[in-house]
Parts: sequence; C-alpha cells; structure tokens
Amino acid sequence: MAQAAGLLDQDQLSCAICLDLLKDPVAIPCGHSYCMGCIKVYWGQGDHTSVYSCPQCRETFTPRPVLRKNTMLAEVVEKLKKTGLQAAPPAHCYAGPGDVACDVCTGRKRKAIKSCLVCLASYCETHLQPHYESPAFKKHKLVKATGNLQEKICSYHDKPLEIYCGTDYQFICYLCTIEDHRGHDTVSVETARTEKQKQLGATQSKFQQRIQEREKELQDLRQAMQSLKSSAQTAVKDSERIFTEMIRSIERRCSQVKQLIRDQEKAEVSRAEGLLERLEQEIAELRRRDAELEQLSHTEDHIHFLQSSKSLCAPPGPGDLPSITVSPHISFEAVRKCVSELKERLEDVCKGEMSQISRAGRAVGVHGCFTEGETCPLCMEPFQKKQRLMCTHAICAACLERSVERLGLQCPVCQQALRVLGDQPEGQMTHLKISTFLIIAYNIPDGIQTEAHPNPGKPFTGLHTQSYLPDSPEGRKVLKLLQRAFEQKLIFTVAPTHGAADRVVFTDIPHDAYGRECNQPGFLQRVKAALRAKGIE
Repeated sequence: MAQAAGLLDQDQLSCAICLDLLKDPVAIPCGHSYCMGCIKVYWGQGDHTSVYSCPQCRETFTPRPVLRKNTMLAEVVEKLKKTGLQAAPPAHCYAGPGDVACDVCTGRKRKAIKSCLVCLASYCETHLQPHYESPAFKKHKLVKATGNLQEKICSYHDKPLEIYCGTDYQFICYLCTIEDHRGHDTVSVETARTEKQKQLGATQSKFQQRIQEREKELQDLRQAMQSLKSSAQTAVKDSERIFTEMIRSIERRCSQVKQLIRDQEKAEVSRAEGLLERLEQEIAELRRRDAELEQLSHTEDHIHFLQSSKSLCAPPGPGDLPSITVSPHISFEAVRKCVSELKERLEDVCKGEMSQISRAGRAVGVHGCFTEGETCPLCMEPFQKKQRLMCTHAICAACLERSVERLGLQCPVCQQALRVLGDQPEGQMTHLKISTFLIIAYNIPDGIQTEAHPNPGKPFTGLHTQSYLPDSPEGRKVLKLLQRAFEQKLIFTVAPTHGAADRVVFTDIPHDAYGRECNQPGFLQRVKAALRAKGIE
C-alpha cells in the first residue's frame, strides 16, 4: 500500500465535483468516479428530462444509472489517508519571498511555523509533528520560525543562547557561565524578558498616560480654536454692525449740520433780499425827487418855483429801514471750526478706544507657555502690586480687581479658573475656639528670600501673630476662605526695610489682631471682598 501511495496522487482520488478526496466513491457507466452525495446532487439539479450525463465526459445515460458504493476504491482512499496522503495545501501555505522555508520539505517548500534551537532547523506544520509526538524531541527548544537561527546560537560553543549576562549586557549559553562569565550577574532569557517586560510595561503606561494627556490637550486646543474662531466671527459681525451704526450716526449728524447751514443761509438771504428791495425803492424815490429839483432849478417862473420848492425841498426822512452794516467777509467759518474741532475730538477718542480694543484683543489667545514681561497684559503699563496667578500669568492688583468685577473669577488672559499665587514664605496656620471667638495663629519662621521676594538671597525676619474671627456661621465660612488663601501663599509677604533685615508682614487682606474689629458691621464683608479679588470665594 505504501508503494500505491507513491504511485497515486491526489487528482486520481479526487471528486471532479467537490475537488476533495472521494467520500463513498461510486463509479458511473462511463468509468468516472464521484462522491455518492456529489453525483446525486448533480443529477438532482435542473430538468434532465430523464437523460443524465457525466460531469466530465458528458456521456448521457437513460434511464438514470443505479449508484452503488465502490468498496475497493473506498478502502484505497481510507488507507491512503492513514499513510499520509492529504489534500494539496493551498498556495498560501508555500514559502514565498520573505518567508522562512521548511528545511525538510523537498521540491516546493512549505512555510515554516517553528524553528528548533537544538536541531537548528525550521519546520512546516507537517514536519513539526514529530517534535510534538516523539519523546525524543520533548526537550528541544521551539521558537517562532526565524531565518537567522545562527544569531541565537553561541558562536563559541554552538549552544543555544539561553542566558542573559547583566554584567556584560549580552546573551550567552550555559557553557559561557562557567568560563568567561563565571561569577557574573546572569539570569535566564525568560527571567530577563520578564524583568524587561515590567520596565516596558511601566514605560508603556507612561506613554499611554502621556498620549491621553496630549489627546486631551489636543481636544481642548481644537475646542479652543473653534471657540476662538466662533468668537472672532461674532466679534467681526458685531464690530461691523457697531461701526456701521456709528457711520450712519455721523452721516445723520452731517446731514443735520448741512441742513442747519442751508436753513440759516436761506433765512439770511431772504432777509437780505427784503432789505435790498426796500433800498432799491428808496433810491428810486430819491432819484425822482432829485430830477424834479434839477428841473425846478432851471424854471424862469418865479411863482411856480416858490410854490413847488416847498414840497420838493423837504429833506428825506429816516424811513422804516434799519441801519445796515455789511461785513466785507460774510462766512460760516465758526461752523467749520466747530466741525473741525469735533473731528479732532473724535479722532482722539477713537485712538484711545482703539488702544483699549488692541489690548483686549491681545488678551485673547491660546497660550501654550508663558514668558513674563515687565508690563501688565491688561493696562500695558509697568506692574503695580503685581499679582501672580496659578496659571502663571501676572496682572496688576487693580487690573485684576476690575477684571474680577467684569469677567468673574477667571484669568482675563487664558480664561482659566482664577487662583492667585502669592509670595508668602513657608509657615503654619492653626486655629482654636475660645469663648465667642475663633483665634487663628500664624507662625512664619525666619528664612532666606527667594526670587519672588524683594531681595533674593538675603535673610528675612519671620512673624508669630494671631487674628480673631467671630464664632458664627459667617465667621467659620471666612475661616475656610482664609485657610485657602494661606495655602495659596496670599496672607503674608516680605516687605523691605531700611537698615534692618526685611520682614514678614500682612498683605491687603484685613485681619483683626486684637479682637476689636471682627464683630463690627462690615468687617467680614471686607475680608471676603479682598479674598474674592484674589479668586477665593
């Protein structure tokens, strides 16, 4: 039967319909063999009109042939299966470029799935079976198929590199441990892999955490950019609308001024035209009388002369016309001057407002890092009582207070939650209840000034003091706010002195050191207002 296995191939024992080894083989009258199930299904399909044909040679049969199992052929197929004749592997099972080929296969080699570090050979799935089934191969070391087996073998002893030397940072075989690497820090490659895996796991966790942080920052940045674009678009539209309204308002004022000038011009021209008409009439009357007098002066009739001269010689009266004084330079120069002054004032106002608009625009942005300058980002002037925020921005105390009133508890530069960070030296804050008071004890020991203080590197004198609050719901609330302010280093600061060492003093947050003010109306409100200006409420 083994000889038969060598003489037969798969095609001779395969069904032409399913292309697999014959199952319950039957032979039809033309001599071709098929699986019984396959030929029955083939002949059962469609309308054969009582005529049946062979799927290969197309010979027809009438009536339908009786199918009987070919027991001899079935036995041959079963025995050949047991002796190793299998269906041909698919094309992807064969080794291609870049694959590790089986070292046992002859002819077309299959793809190796494992390599043996003892045999120094690679095996496909079929030829690997002895390593799984035979006890002789149980101790062989199998690894994922690799084409560089020699790199995993000791070049001195031709043994597998199974040990890692932590002293020399290299892989060695067990014989190396008793020769060149005697007494070195050695572990098995599995142990070294486990340790390294832990390190890589920790590193990977950090990478993943960093990735998550960066992805969150990326998402926040994208949202900030989207918000910035939306805000900018809205600001552009609002600015266009406001400036359009301003232009229309100025145009209306221009029309009003022009109409005022035209109305005044019309009134004055109408008045002047009336005076002009009356003047022309008076001149005409005077010329008429002058002509009569001239004519009368030449008459020879003395009686007529005397009779007419009485009426003609009467001097002209002042009439109804007022005294007229005409300026040689009649103009609306005063109006033009007023309009010119209005233009200059508008330009001054626009310059001032544009400066504020520019500063407000610079205060809007996406900030990745902060580089401190010498000017406040709000007033653009040198810092006055600089207040440093937890977000690293610095702002004048007065500017910060106005910003809190206008924008609430957020940084006016980056819009983060407002938290002011002071320069208070390290110390302790405790409290206790005595009678109707909450007594706060502050202890700031002597120390050396830091970069945040007036004279870095020089010593300062500490402070041991106390402060009183009323033991009431409002007083206990203020106590919690003061604790937060102390944590943010806002209660005290270092003040320079003349001659003596600089010393610790209270900031502008009100405190009652003697228990005389804390119960006065408005004291707690002043404390809360000062704390709120620093972002604590």
